Amino acid sequence: MSRICQLTGKIAMKGNHVSFSNRKTNRQFKVNLKRKRFFVPETGEWVTLRVSTSALKNINKKGIFACIKEAEANGILAKKK
Repeated sequence: MSRICQLTGKIAMKGNHVSFSNRKTNRQFKVNLKRKRFFVPETGEWVTLRVSTSALKNINKKGIFACIKEAEANGILAKKK
């Protein structure tokens, strides 16, 4: 499974390690992902998502149902049938 946030779509970024001698080598800034279960009161079901910690802050602010709807509208999360 790839390291992508299921709500925000965040992926790893590319950058450089810069040594004291100013030599640059490639590195990755990986996404801080957590597997978390959420209860959606509007539908009455549990949902397990792989979300970044910044997405957890958004969920605390907006609520899980609003975040899921926003991710579906942006095409990041597949719509449920």
